[in-house]
Amino acid sequence: MTETRPTLGVGMVGHAFMGRVHSQAWRSVGAFFDLPVRPSMTVLSGRSRGRSDAAAAELGWAGAESDWRRLLDRDDVHIIDICTPGDTHAEIAIAALEAGKHVLCEKPLANSVAEAEAMAAAADIAAARGVRSMAAFNYRRVPAVALARQLVEQGRLGEIRHVRAQYLQDWIVDPGHPLVWRLQKEKAGSGALGDIGAHIVDTAQFVTGQPLTGVSAISDTFIKERPLLGGGGVGPVTVDDATLFTGRLRDGALASFEATRFATGRKNSLRMEINGSLGSLAFDFEAMNELSFHDHTLPAAEAGFRRILVTEADHPYAGAWWPPGHGLGYEHTFTHQVKDFLEAIAAEKDPSPSFRDGLNVQRVLDAAERSAAAESRWTPIPA
Repeated sequence: MTETRPTLGVGMVGHAFMGRVHSQAWRSVGAFFDLPVRPSMTVLSGRSRGRSDAAAAELGWAGAESDWRRLLDRDDVHIIDICTPGDTHAEIAIAALEAGKHVLCEKPLANSVAEAEAMAAAADIAAARGVRSMAAFNYRRVPAVALARQLVEQGRLGEIRHVRAQYLQDWIVDPGHPLVWRLQKEKAGSGALGDIGAHIVDTAQFVTGQPLTGVSAISDTFIKERPLLGGGGVGPVTVDDATLFTGRLRDGALASFEATRFATGRKNSLRMEINGSLGSLAFDFEAMNELSFHDHTLPAAEAGFRRILVTEADHPYAGAWWPPGHGLGYEHTFTHQVKDFLEAIAAEKDPSPSFRDGLNVQRVLDAAERSAAAESRWTPIPA
């Protein structure tokens, strides 16, 4: 059969942990979803040509470059996928959009509000020319989270009154863990706040459909110095190890957020509970195929939280994969992300979450950081 779908060449920048995850998504998306376009894993770029060549061969990319700028000059590259540390996002994304390339950019969108504003402005200009951009908040694409959003949209929870969100990890509890880039403010922007707090901010706002309007925060860095990579002494940790903050949603609901990489025993526990006048939802990513739902309109004798196994064919995304009960994993959320991005490009529509959505999250992170530095002072978030 002759292939009639247009092909979109993908150029990915960065090939460490997140690059490997994104590569798996590009490899698998066409095998499980009937797409209007065909993605081609054209070229991967990293800082070292030798490491880039090796990564391209291992991860399934047709070629490699050692300078991301070369991707922008190639006619066979239509999409730039940014999987680098946050300090490079703005430069790469803005240059790619100006070159007419669609852009998928990992979260948090940038390391500062100013950078995120510049990226959002560039995305607006590019969108007028038909060039699309999307911020990569993959947890929106967990089937159970997408189902939670549907239930809220349908009014099943009534008036939203209270949101609790946590992201709990423990991967740097050991004081001997080296001073990797995620612990350096100049590269990462912030610590637990930006790395994992960004996810719960976006997920809460996505599920409720409401932005945060203000926050009051507290943060701490428990281990102030860590061994340098490769030995040779120690260096300062310049980001937060944990940040907690309270907030209000647009329609008045109370919200609490906790992001920590020191929750000993918790590996990747993104948790959320939403309480409304008619019901409640609860989710934990460590049981990612389940959603707990309480319908408060039922008689008390039969009411209570019930477990929904979110693997049915009519659940979001799940029907493209395995029979009911055969659960999905972390990697599938990135495949769903790529699927939605490609469909938006083909439909000539702006994808979601947009760079404007990413800017909104950046403003929340910035407000939380400023509040924590000012003894938890209440800090409004610009609309």
